[in-house]
Amino acid sequence: MLKRTLWSTLGILASSLVFTAAPASATDPSPPRSSDRPNIVLIMADDMGFECLGANGSLDYQTPHIDRIAREGLRFEHCYSQPICTPSRVKLMTGQTNKRNYVKFGKLDRKQTTFAQLLKSAGYRTCIAGKWQLGSELDSPQHFGFDESLLWQHTRGRMDNRKRDTRYPNPRLERNGTKEDHNDGEFSSDLFADFLCDFMETNRDQPFLAYYPMALVHCPFCPTPDSEDWDPTSHGSKTYKGQPEHFGDMVAYVDKIVGRIDQKLSDLGIRENTLLVFTGDNGTDKPIVTQTRFGEVVGAKGEMVDAGNHVTCIAKWPGVIQPGRVTSQIIDFSDFLPTMCDAGAAEIPARLPIDGQSFLPVLRGIEGQGRQSMFMWYERNGNPKKAREFARNQRYKLYGDGTFFDIEMDRNEQSPLQSLTDDQKDIQSMLQTKIDSFANIIPPQAR
Repeated sequence: MLKRTLWSTLGILASSLVFTAAPASATDPSPPRSSDRPNIVLIMADDMGFECLGANGSLDYQTPHIDRIAREGLRFEHCYSQPICTPSRVKLMTGQTNKRNYVKFGKLDRKQTTFAQLLKSAGYRTCIAGKWQLGSELDSPQHFGFDESLLWQHTRGRMDNRKRDTRYPNPRLERNGTKEDHNDGEFSSDLFADFLCDFMETNRDQPFLAYYPMALVHCPFCPTPDSEDWDPTSHGSKTYKGQPEHFGDMVAYVDKIVGRIDQKLSDLGIRENTLLVFTGDNGTDKPIVTQTRFGEVVGAKGEMVDAGNHVTCIAKWPGVIQPGRVTSQIIDFSDFLPTMCDAGAAEIPARLPIDGQSFLPVLRGIEGQGRQSMFMWYERNGNPKKAREFARNQRYKLYGDGTFFDIEMDRNEQSPLQSLTDDQKDIQSMLQTKIDSFANIIPPQAR
């Protein structure tokens, strides 16, 4: 069993994957679908750090639905993304370190293979709803394995001709490649949830993957339909950041949508064999300061420090995951692809240099078989000359330049360790070996 740390006591609720198997109806002569071929629903909040959830110690925000899902499932205390959105999405969808395949912000190399393509090849129906930001080609979602899509920031930019952000009230979207403008007081999160729920209902009798990379809670911070100052005639914020005082309402709306999707699975009768994973793509944005049971947390999106990439991961799978479990097993975003393929019996071709490890055994209650450390390589635009890298376990972090931190005692990395104990020397050596194992990979821009 890995040592429990301060972070272990905090818990992380940041990941929402749903794997579902639909039982046969009373009139259906076919046998129930096996639980080893579950449906998969993955929900990922945008810019919502681990400190935003009640189950993780937040004192500022209420997240009753996600907290309940954590009580009914498994909460990971140590899940790590990348510091910002596109790098996280590339790592999540391909199962590879950014050092291997990240080309630039807003782009996924079309030669890459995603979890959607692999699951589709294994017989899954697939859809995506939410924020895309992985290439502006008209066929990008379908090229990367999604049968159906409802997306913001696909071929259309973030702003409209009125210089207003188009992602939240009366949004500007694309449904299966067709432009779709809303002008009747719609809110994008409701449209995305409607789309996913309809997809799940249509495909309830076959294996499906539903991936929801949320637009919430990325700035501009704005009212939601549940806010007192909600304006159904608004066409988006005129400023990039918006108004930070609305951040709490946006967190609450994430919780509401996650609860709605979880309830829809129950209403469809497919909840029992469904793995629901909720996560976040990176830390909270920098204007946001959150009070928690473990102290004040300043948002660190875009940074390598813990608050920039230590994210929530919660998994619920009735009948498979024992309720109320908490694990200190360390995972990172490269692990999601092999885990989903493992659960869905989807073959990963030998030609793919997957860096992730399946955490399906942990979901099933088997501890101690996962990774001992994780590796991160990061530069917003993929420039290898500016990139930084580190390896870490649950407590210690070693950067490529040799700087070594005890994160449990120094969360903001203010005081590098100097005089080391024998145990710390052993951990430092282990983490250096992890960094060295990626040394021969040539980043795309350096090839």
